[in-house]
Amino acid sequence: MKTTRFKTQIQKLGGMLLLVLAGVSASAQAPVIASFGGNGELVCTNLQPGTTASVEWASSVLGPWTNTWAGLDAVTVDSNGGFQVRVPMFYRVRGIPVAVPPAGMVLIPGGPFTMGSDEYPGYGEQPIHTVQVGGFYMDRYEVTKALWDGVYSWAITHGYSFDNAGLGKAATHPAHTVSWFDIVKWCNARSEKEGRVPAYYTSTAQTGVYRSGQEAVQNDWVKWNAGYRLPTEAEWEKASRGGLNGRRFPWGDTISHAQANYYSSASYAYDISPTRNYHPTYATGSAPYTSPVGSFAANGYGLYDMAGNVWEWCWDWYGSYGSASQTDPRGPATGSSRVFRGGGWAGNGAFGCRSAGRDYYDPDYRNDFIGFRVVLAPGQ
Repeated sequence: MKTTRFKTQIQKLGGMLLLVLAGVSASAQAPVIASFGGNGELVCTNLQPGTTASVEWASSVLGPWTNTWAGLDAVTVDSNGGFQVRVPMFYRVRGIPVAVPPAGMVLIPGGPFTMGSDEYPGYGEQPIHTVQVGGFYMDRYEVTKALWDGVYSWAITHGYSFDNAGLGKAATHPAHTVSWFDIVKWCNARSEKEGRVPAYYTSTAQTGVYRSGQEAVQNDWVKWNAGYRLPTEAEWEKASRGGLNGRRFPWGDTISHAQANYYSSASYAYDISPTRNYHPTYATGSAPYTSPVGSFAANGYGLYDMAGNVWEWCWDWYGSYGSASQTDPRGPATGSSRVFRGGGWAGNGAFGCRSAGRDYYDPDYRNDFIGFRVVLAPGQ
């Protein structure tokens, strides 16, 4: 059973002293944050979403402590990592604090979501089905040219080889013109550069680290709980939706240039941008017309550019959906094309920016409208 160490915090409310025991940060964990609302309710945040917390109370600071008051035992932590209760007594809180995400990443909470869309039959987004995804960390931003270059420079001096050196309009813009093969090897290099166990290997034995060539890496060649890796399609769509099920985009059902860098047109009723064609702010100089990462508002999970800027490679081979509920699906075992998601500054416009939208190319394909971001399993 996981336990949490506590520290004491005394606050005064309405002439009554209230005792709060808030979780203290252990290694790689953030503290539970406790405060009091205007009506005397105990408000706790920074807990692990989807878990339960036990709130104990006593009529004396010395106890005895109990959770027998209705609603205090196994209090559900909401999707934002918090809860609130109101009992006019002394409180003691026991909960599981959220692990601190690695630098530049955010926690995508585990849980079910509805994957796919019935809006465009025949576009590979059906049938709609329920997917349960475990929690994971994801890059807050698309991988920038600066981050790509730093890992790439280390990699080519440590046994790695790539088909493409990678391009980018500026250091803070997304890296592009890299193939799926390049990115998977880059993920391994980023892991090794930071002293992590790599995710991708050259066989089911998972002993030969994938560092060169064009390997059609299979699902069972991957150490799914080790190192940086590309998100699965399910992970990507779960993250893109930002907690909003059944909406076209990470923020709702319409899109404009105020929300994303994409090619706007009147072809789609949900494209309500007052400006059309390429984004006027970024269509300067020569293509590509990418924007600095993080130029628009984040979605509900704190992720930027999940719609527009550049498309993002995913792990999966492209294939048809099934109708049955799934848990952590990893796509078909084999295929000829890998999936990418999210839309970009060019092509497909608002249609491609939808959270359910899918496209695919051969894994050796590269272009200036496709980039990526990576994920990391919890505990890494």
